[in-house]
Order: sequence, then structure tokens, then C-alpha cells
Amino acid sequence: MDVATREAAIARFLRDYPQAADTGRGYPALYGCEEVRWSEFSGCPASIPTLLYGLLDQAAAAEAQRVLTNIMFSITEMNPAMPEVLPFLLRLAGDPQVPERSGLLDHLVTVADHSEPIDSGNEAMALWFGSDNDHPEREQCRAVFEQHATVVAMLPESLINPDSRAKLRQAAGLL
Repeated sequence: MDVATREAAIARFLRDYPQAADTGRGYPALYGCEEVRWSEFSGCPASIPTLLYGLLDQAAAAEAQRVLTNIMFSITEMNPAMPEVLPFLLRLAGDPQVPERSGLLDHLVTVADHSEPIDSGNEAMALWFGSDNDHPEREQCRAVFEQHATVVAMLPESLINPDSRAKLRQAAGLL
């Protein structure tokens, strides 16, 4: 999916949920999201903050998550901007007032899965997913998980299954 297609997806989201663009403005967990130069990342639209704000809107949260997931992931890789998005997602997942937290936690598990190093000895995996040298965002995401280990440690057990919780704890260096 190219940038224009991703921007169009965000525009459709805004057409369907116009209030979502303002819902999260000023929310502490999203402080600094507008300062990131999102469009400088390959394949990343500049309007990512709109989706992050949408995660705080009760009516729009599920759709904001869906669009964000489609923008940040393909079948084989995650967008190079994921290490920049991840701190915001972790802080939101740690906030009990955020709607659709369980879906957000599922999204974080997906990030943890995609962040795992690829065994360079496994040619099929390296061919399919690319080498870690070609995808520094994997290691960068692992570092973000570790930096936010206290948030990961405090995520509510009731919203996530034990395997997913273990995956997040492992990504954060807690296991």
C-alpha cells in the first residue's frame, strides 16, 4: 500500500468520524505525536496523529485501530515508523480510560511478534521477512518495549490472554 492509499484511508476515517481528529488533542499519553515527522518514514502518511487521537474517541476507536494496523503493517513487515508510534500505543494501553484497550493490547502483541529477530540461518524466514539488517525497526521496537517495561508490567491481566501477556513481557525484557 503506497502513501497516497494510506492517506486516503485516513481521509475516509475522518469523513466517517470527523470528531475523532480533536478528541485526543492535549491528551498526556499523546504528547509529542504531532512533532514527529511521520512523512519522513518510508510509506508513512503525515496524518498518523489523527488515528492516534481517534483511539481516544469511544465511537471511532475500533476503526482507528483497524486503519492504524493496516497502515503500519503488511503481511511480512511493519512500517519503519512503528518505533515512533509504539511509545504512544504503550502509554494508551496503560491508561484505563482508553476505549477499546483490549484491541490495542492485541495490536501491541502483533508489534511484539513482528519485532522478534529473524534467524539469519533460516533462509526461508530471511527471504520472506527480510534480514534484521534490512529492518532496523525490529530492534528499535524491542528497545521501546524495554524502555516502557514498567507500563508493560502493569497492563491488566483481565484484558489479555496469558500467552499474549507473556509475549509482551518477553518483548519488554521482563521474562
